[in-house]
Amino acid sequence: MTLEQIKDLLDAKVVVGDNKLDLEITTAFGADLMSDVLAFARSGCLLITGLSNPQAVRTAYALDIAAIIVCRGKALTDKFIEIAKELGIPILWTQFIMFEACGRLYREGLTGCIREVFVEDKQRAQ
Repeated sequence: MTLEQIKDLLDAKVVVGDNKLDLEITTAFGADLMSDVLAFARSGCLLITGLSNPQAVRTAYALDIAAIIVCRGKALTDKFIEIAKELGIPILWTQFIMFEACGRLYREGLTGCIREVFVEDKQRAQ
């Protein structure tokens, strides 16, 4: 699925990355905790989050995440946008809540970048 198709599906606005709408996206990860993103997200995935702070963009950059969708209609700071432009990370913005955004993407064939947490991770979490 291309970023353009994702934009249309989520009735999203392109904030950064108009020139990357042909980018192919095959997996996604949804979270607001950047520690979860660091632990479980994979390179090349789409990050779906309600966070619009510089740490979200820096985390995406560190993991080589393809693009970020900011959900829940969250306000975007100038610093967030500036860093995304500097790092070349496409940002889309939607008013859908995370659950709805993930559901729509999944329904159209986008899968999670992981299927389940590995046994070691489950044990650590307890």
